[in-house]
Amino acid sequence: MSYLDQIASPTLLIDEKITRANLEKMASKTHALGKKLVPHWKTAQSRIIGNWAKDYGIREVTASSISLAEYLCGQGWDSIHIAFPFNIREIPRLNRLAAKQGISVQVVNAATAKALAEGLTAQVEFFVELDAGYGRTGIQSTDEAELEAIFKQADGSEFLKFKGFYIHPGHTYYGKDTDKIHLESQEALAKMKAKYLSRFPKAVTRLGDTPGCAVREDFGGVDELGPGNFVFFDLMQVQLGSCTKEDIAVCLAVPVVDIRKDRKEILIHGGGVHLAKDVLIHENGSKNFGEIVLLNDKGWTIPSHSSFVKSISQEHGIIQASDELLASIQVGDLLGILPVHSCMTADCMGSYLSLDGQRIDHAESRIN
Repeated sequence: MSYLDQIASPTLLIDEKITRANLEKMASKTHALGKKLVPHWKTAQSRIIGNWAKDYGIREVTASSISLAEYLCGQGWDSIHIAFPFNIREIPRLNRLAAKQGISVQVVNAATAKALAEGLTAQVEFFVELDAGYGRTGIQSTDEAELEAIFKQADGSEFLKFKGFYIHPGHTYYGKDTDKIHLESQEALAKMKAKYLSRFPKAVTRLGDTPGCAVREDFGGVDELGPGNFVFFDLMQVQLGSCTKEDIAVCLAVPVVDIRKDRKEILIHGGGVHLAKDVLIHENGSKNFGEIVLLNDKGWTIPSHSSFVKSISQEHGIIQASDELLASIQVGDLLGILPVHSCMTADCMGSYLSLDGQRIDHAESRIN
């Protein structure tokens, strides 16, 4: 039976072959550069896909929340890093996790370090997150007083141990000069490591973002790379030049519920609760919530003619269809949508269907 026969409502498909190719390519590149790959698992959020990653020598992983870290615990990871400014209200959960799993957290102020130093009952490592221009979170490398206050708390703790410095240059998604952004991040990490080397000789530096890690070949003295979206890629990454459409490993399958040939529109069951609402803007100002691919028993193909989701509401989506698509589609057929932002689409959908008809887990799973 074809996997297509299992689909009656919006379903997120995953191509294992493409996913593995993306994992292998990034792992091989990182290894060749003498770096460690610690992928951010906020994109895949899956134990099974995590096992695929281990096939390429990946032994550590990053989580976006303590909930995701708990989900991944006990799956054979050497260490799980929670890459979010730690929420001190979750210290009891952290203690339970740290009792059975190598774990590290992100610290951005002395108040958090103090609460951890006083509240931990098992060893937890921590990265100090630096702000190298993104402006979302992190400590300025020049804020020596705050850094010293953090280290003072760790020095007096039996369980809180400094691991290194972390930067997520998320502005590579928006800035035009990604090379400049990455060089600034690398330089900031290098300066901090050199400054504290005698005090923390085992400290590591970690840099993580897919646009930079996918295309750059020189990361200077950075020890570890932590991109996440590269596992699946998406249309946003295509626009940024990180990949091609052929590298996108997930696709939302949606049923056609109406066709309006006079308006060149196709109505689908698939909206914001399935795709999320990330959008690309075409040069003419029109919105693109995802591009149409054609499904078959082996997966999907990218047509030579262009059709895209031009608007979405909660459950509905409207496709601006090409003449070729209109001529070949009927009510009840299935179409595929390459997502603008695969992380959010996967989070919305909460599970995957493989091309051999197997359900693949997700941390937000609806099939537990």
